[in-house]
Amino acid sequence: MFRSRRADKLKMIVWDGTGLVLTMKRLDGKRFVWPKAQSGPMMLNQVQFDALFSGVDWRGIAVNAPRKPVIA
Repeated sequence: MFRSRRADKLKMIVWDGTGLVLTMKRLDGKRFVWPKAQSGPMMLNQVQFDALFSGVDWRGIAVNAPRKPVIA
């Protein structure tokens, strides 16, 4: 995923099984909240990604670790 300099556009390259797809999204009057630069890839869960792609501040979303089922 790539962000424009003004942080109002995102471009994402996705493999759909048959080829590459380029998706672009632009926000009007808002900016995407982008993670700080770090070495290596940034990992987001599905809920965080959906919030980022919607233009919501995804950093406030809690990441819950999956729980093992309790057998009674």
